[in-house]
Amino acid sequence: MSRSALIYTALAAIAIVAVAVLALRDPAQPIPETLENRAELEGLREGTMKKLSFHASPKPVSAEQYDTESGAKATLADHQGRHVVLNFWATWCAPCRKEMPMLAELQEEFGGERFEVLTIATGRNNPGQMEKFFDEIGVSNLPLHRDPSSALARDMAVLGLPVTVILSPEGAEIARMTGDAEWDSESAKAIITALLAQAG
Repeated sequence: MSRSALIYTALAAIAIVAVAVLALRDPAQPIPETLENRAELEGLREGTMKKLSFHASPKPVSAEQYDTESGAKATLADHQGRHVVLNFWATWCAPCRKEMPMLAELQEEFGGERFEVLTIATGRNNPGQMEKFFDEIGVSNLPLHRDPSSALARDMAVLGLPVTVILSPEGAEIARMTGDAEWDSESAKAIITALLAQAG
């Protein structure tokens, strides 16, 4: 067989495999972001938002349960259908105290059917102390959910606090930040605006 015939045969085999992979892909799984979308979002990062890292493709999230402020159990899958800024925090975390009002402003401006800020206190956080924490910093529009055993945080590879993760409407992790940031900045708001525009 000639060299050109071998190359043609190899390319044809690759094409067949690619078609098969696409056919087998679970339609419920999110399609990875395009490089153009990722580049656009990364270009909007300024100041402390430069710490926000967008993944090359969406990552699955934990199915571990957390305790809602009403006492019910929930999972991150319950928030599918909208973009979510998920913040892991604790009452003893000084940077959390600094950034929480900024997250509250983000919720105030963008919160609704297509977007929410989801705050989950991980580790040993007394509900009364959590309420006091929010009262002292003037935050009233964010949830007092808890992850008392840190099972969710561990499964989400949260190694320090605060950690903030952005979830797509399909429920996949598309970006992550370790440490606090100015979530009320023009850069942060531009990123959220772009995500909502891309979602249609």
